[in-house]
Amino acid sequence: MGLDDNEVALARQGRMVALVIAGSMLFWILAQWLGPKLGLPGRFTFLIDFAVLAALVWSMVVTYQIWRKRQDTKG
Repeated sequence: MGLDDNEVALARQGRMVALVIAGSMLFWILAQWLGPKLGLPGRFTFLIDFAVLAALVWSMVVTYQIWRKRQDTKG
C-alpha cells in the first residue's frame, strides 16, 4: 500500500511540474506579445525572462527528483 501512495505522490508532483512548465511558457508568450503594446521598458522583459527561466530550472530539478525516486522504487 505504501508503494501506491508513493506513486500517487509522484504523479501529483509530475502534474505540478507540467502545469508550471505550461503556465510559465504561456505567461512568457503573453508577456512578449503584450509588453511592446503597453510600452514596457526592456528591463521588464529581462525580469520576465529571468522569472520564466527560474521556473523552468525549478521544473528540471523536480523532474530529476521524480526520476530518481522512480529509479529507487524499481530496484
